Amino acid sequence: MSHLIHVTDANFQQEVLDSALPVVVDFSATWCGPCKQLKPIVEELAALYEGKVRIAHVDVDEARQAAMKYGVMSVPTVLYIKGGQVRDSQIGVLAKEKMAAKIDSLI
Repeated sequence: MSHLIHVTDANFQQEVLDSALPVVVDFSATWCGPCKQLKPIVEELAALYEGKVRIAHVDVDEARQAAMKYGVMSVPTVLYIKGGQVRDSQIGVLAKEKMAAKIDSLI
């Protein structure tokens, strides 16, 4: 069972910006090689942080408005959002430990 939340333009406000918990948003695409490398890391973090942080997957081809709003020019891009505000970001693949440290700073 995946712990990732699938987010589109239609539910971005509700699932990410209005969330009571901090949200890690993984902007990626099915055609992106590095995104495929990042996905298992993101899935593992989603399971580890269940109940503390929400981890959302956004396919940029399905959520063009959200990608444009946040200036996503390259995938994977990960945003760390708390209280509806971007607190940190990363472009590319980071080690699980570095991503966990960024998540810990949100909690």
